[in-house]
Amino acid sequence: MINVLRSAWALLLGMMLLQVGNGMQSTLLGVRGEIEGFSTFEMSLVMSGYFVGFLFGSRMAPDMIRRVGHVRVFAALGSLISAVMIIYPVFTDPFAWGAARILIGFCFSGVYVTAESWLNDAADNENRGKALSLYMIMQMVGIVSAQALMLAADPAGYILFIIPSILVSLAFAPILLSVGPTPAFSTTKPLSLLEILKISPLGCVGMYLLGGIFSAQFGMAPVYGAEAGLSIAQISTFVSVFFIAALVLQFPIGWLSDRMDRRVLIFVASIVLGVGGILGMMLGDVFTILLISAFLIGGMSNPLYSLLIAYTNDFLDHDDMAAAAGGMVFINGLGAVTGPLITGWLMGLVGAWGFFLFIVVLSFMMAAYAAYRMTQRAAPAVEDTDSYSPLGATGSALMVEYAQEHAIEVAQEQQNDDEP
Repeated sequence: MINVLRSAWALLLGMMLLQVGNGMQSTLLGVRGEIEGFSTFEMSLVMSGYFVGFLFGSRMAPDMIRRVGHVRVFAALGSLISAVMIIYPVFTDPFAWGAARILIGFCFSGVYVTAESWLNDAADNENRGKALSLYMIMQMVGIVSAQALMLAADPAGYILFIIPSILVSLAFAPILLSVGPTPAFSTTKPLSLLEILKISPLGCVGMYLLGGIFSAQFGMAPVYGAEAGLSIAQISTFVSVFFIAALVLQFPIGWLSDRMDRRVLIFVASIVLGVGGILGMMLGDVFTILLISAFLIGGMSNPLYSLLIAYTNDFLDHDDMAAAAGGMVFINGLGAVTGPLITGWLMGLVGAWGFFLFIVVLSFMMAAYAAYRMTQRAAPAVEDTDSYSPLGATGSALMVEYAQEHAIEVAQEQQNDDEP
């Protein structure tokens, strides 16, 4: 672990600061939109913009890097992110914000691809797993820290927009001043979505539904808090709990995943996630219950991302795992684009609790489909499955590819050790 920190501390620190800026602007827009009198549906358009941009960025960023190189892409996109964050209070219009969110999502996608390729290059076979885990932890720490900064100033002013802009600008300094030679960059040609669907129907359907759940959670939770009349401190705490729970429960669920039928675990996690939504829907006016609801939703939805990828890998040859990763992340992104839109429509139709209603419906749909798939084919033997790799849903497809490659390396080393 010390070796990982020594070789990649600047990247990890920079990515944490980037996530502080990203997490802060997402929460701030939800609160400021309420102050500006934007409708719930207008805010859903704004929030979905990030995922639209991220989806396109994940496809275009690799080509940009190949054409002009890591450093230029990284610096250019970082400058755009910093600039857009201070444009928000200047143009308080939902369509301007929506366009800005598309641009921010596109830029963050490219920044993640660039930084993650550097991180992978800085790690070796012995510490790559620790580097991936630290990367995910630093991302979560950044998002949680962002919520505390929401208390630093009045959201009706402009100071809270300047803070994330400054943090994003500062994030690039340690990275650009410390990275070594530009790594060779290549991505695996992905399997087609139809091929992945045939290989793992549950993995694909689950990732699509989970994309909607996660984007509603990441984009619309602050909007829900503002609609429900929560204070700034309460909204910050509410949003933080989603990501704290993800960090706390990621590894225990991963441990279980390697020791049982993953479909059963997907079913149980989906049910618990849905129960968390029901608690928020029925008893969300009690703040303690609201936090329990957020803990169950965040604690199940984020590990489900890694769990569905691990389950899909159980039916893939090692040579196809990295190729399938890009397709799985793209399917998740398609679901993420629609999540805030449907959530905003529901909240406008039935009130703030429509936020939880959307999560409940998608959670039970996933549980029902997992139960159905258990009747369609036998589960692979536990000893024949590949290991679970903890992943954050905020990273790029490139990081998922690296995680799969690392899992393959570990599996092959274990197989070699077991051979006489």
